Amino acid sequence: MNQKMVWSRRIFIVMLFALFLAGISSVARADNHTQRFVVSVENVSDFTHRYLDVFNTPRRAEAPGPLLPRQTYRVDFYAEPGDYLSFATMLVQTNDYFLAPDEMGIPLYDDWGEPIYGDVGHYVKLWDNGTEADEPFGEGPNQAPRQGGPNTGPADPNNLVREVMLDEYVEPYQLIRVRIKPRKNGRFTLFLRNISHKTEFESPLAPGVVVIHNTPAPLFTEGQPDYGQGLEQISEDGNPAVLYESLRPISGVNTPLAPVAWAVHQNPDALFTPGTMASPGLEMLAEDGGPALLVEEIAVDNKGAAAIPTGGTEPGPIFGPDGSYTFEIEAAPGDHLSLASMLVQSNDWFYSLRNLPLFGGDGQPISGDQTMYVQVYDAGTEVDQEPGFGSKQAPRQRRPGAGRAENGVIEMADHPAYNDVTRVIRVTISPVE
Repeated sequence: MNQKMVWSRRIFIVMLFALFLAGISSVARADNHTQRFVVSVENVSDFTHRYLDVFNTPRRAEAPGPLLPRQTYRVDFYAEPGDYLSFATMLVQTNDYFLAPDEMGIPLYDDWGEPIYGDVGHYVKLWDNGTEADEPFGEGPNQAPRQGGPNTGPADPNNLVREVMLDEYVEPYQLIRVRIKPRKNGRFTLFLRNISHKTEFESPLAPGVVVIHNTPAPLFTEGQPDYGQGLEQISEDGNPAVLYESLRPISGVNTPLAPVAWAVHQNPDALFTPGTMASPGLEMLAEDGGPALLVEEIAVDNKGAAAIPTGGTEPGPIFGPDGSYTFEIEAAPGDHLSLASMLVQSNDWFYSLRNLPLFGGDGQPISGDQTMYVQVYDAGTEVDQEPGFGSKQAPRQRRPGAGRAENGVIEMADHPAYNDVTRVIRVTISPVE
């Protein structure tokens, strides 16, 4: 059974209640001033990396900085079976050498699905990024400790990423100790310790990035030029910011979106009011994806639920990058649209379009992409776990509503992978001629 079928069956038991709602459409007005609209809610999520982070502050240090001998960087991350870990850190006393696993990365689970643990330094290699001409170790005027500014050295005549050795007797694992410690619910801790002082090639290591992925070569391909995404800035100058910003838009856990509750209304906040406790219906939508109770609670007549994916025949979630719900509404000048859909890889987060005017100041119906008005909310009803990994989240919990109560209020959610809603959801509205 594929992943989408498993999620469909586990998550949306509560959607049996949505069967009678699936065909609900907006209530027609009796006058001549109404306008019909087609509303489309699309799942556009298409992340290729599951997790991304920067390491830049040694343990017990008060500020970011290089990793000196005997110091350790620590990174906490999340992964599931089939995931690999890649990282890159500059060997500072060189022009563009960096320490990293090969392009496939370090497997985080064994063949039996158990998390790996302990020293994994044997996976690490030393690489020449092929972006700057090499000078003798620790002596070059164009190496970071001695150069006048970033990116000052001449280009490398061989511009291909390639494995190198400092000395036939010194292995990369003698420069850096890499340990992985598994914890609970898919969480791991990575420790990177500078042990280069035990060799003749003592050198600081620089801040870098960690990527969790299930496809190869997220950072480089051996025998190919630098991708131009920011590894050059790490390997030459120890600056991870460019690579992080390049990878951030494609890093996150792909999430289904649940059926949509919607209402056409004039008074504000027909579905919910931020800063207040969630209603039972909003709690059910935000935790388990069922829109039925929330639709019942909405105190207007012009309301409904979109529960059947476009082109489908039964209620269920929509998956990225092209699943959608499509439904029609009818509205008059002065009417607003509100809708909500669960972010399924969470405990109680949901996307919502609130109080959107359906007509402009000139009385003309709106048209086009309205995603700029969508926000992601935390319902405040269940204690949050890392999106995509929590045991009490819908794809993994044994029954609806299984998580620990939070007893909070509705507020904006905050997570680097989901704050930019355009990476997950698209809402378009088109007037019907």
